Amino acid sequence: MEAVGATRIFQRSIVKRGLKYAHYYGDGDSKGFISVKDTYGKDSVTKYECIGHVQKRVGARLRKLNSKNKNLSGKGKLTDSFIDRLQNYYGIAVRSNVGNLSGLQQNVIAALFHCSSSVEKPMHGQCPIGKDSWCYYQRALSCDKKPNEKYKGLSNEVLNTIKPTYLELCTKELLTKCLHGRTQNSNECLNGVIWQRVPKEVFVCLKILKSGALDAVIQFNDGYKGCVEIFKKLNITPDYFTLKAYKHLGINRINDEERH
Repeated sequence: MEAVGATRIFQRSIVKRGLKYAHYYGDGDSKGFISVKDTYGKDSVTKYECIGHVQKRVGARLRKLNSKNKNLSGKGKLTDSFIDRLQNYYGIAVRSNVGNLSGLQQNVIAALFHCSSSVEKPMHGQCPIGKDSWCYYQRALSCDKKPNEKYKGLSNEVLNTIKPTYLELCTKELLTKCLHGRTQNSNECLNGVIWQRVPKEVFVCLKILKSGALDAVIQFNDGYKGCVEIFKKLNITPDYFTLKAYKHLGINRINDEERH
């Protein structure tokens, strides 16, 4: 379905929008990109990696490595909490170096040593310096404070085992496709809003599918106030409690987004 939808969007871009799409944001094995890359001529569309998917790839690769190597399991080794933390710092490094390939590569590599550091073996030499650094160690030094290591880190044995796998996600070839700093999550969020109304697991007729999709687009773009505009188009005047409820739902929606 993704490939079919992408093909339709790209093929009608000139007729309906008067433009050509130059870039496609997707994950590594996106079938959608394969279907559109030659839309306007051979290799006329360039694929960029969704940085959210690349970030998740860090966790997936390390968990796969962990499942194959029993020596990596256990306290003080390659735990889920360590993987989550490293994955998070990888994402921070990518978002902090938009358009800067050398800085990006240095930062994602630094993230591994940053997370592997301990009191006995601090490894923050490659982390960005200054008060605005994402590295708590370097922030402390810039404020003339004694750095406080928060974690126990990894042994050299574990670090050397995971390093080759992690460095595969630090190549210039991959990171060049992440320099835009963008993600396709907004599209996935829209899909989620649509699926709330018309679940993928339930068959519905075309009329209901279209109604659900249109309602989802309205809420995605305008929130619950979009419903008020629909009422006005139908010559229906919402009462006080309806408006109050929509306002309350809108505030909750924004607060929920900020928490995540």
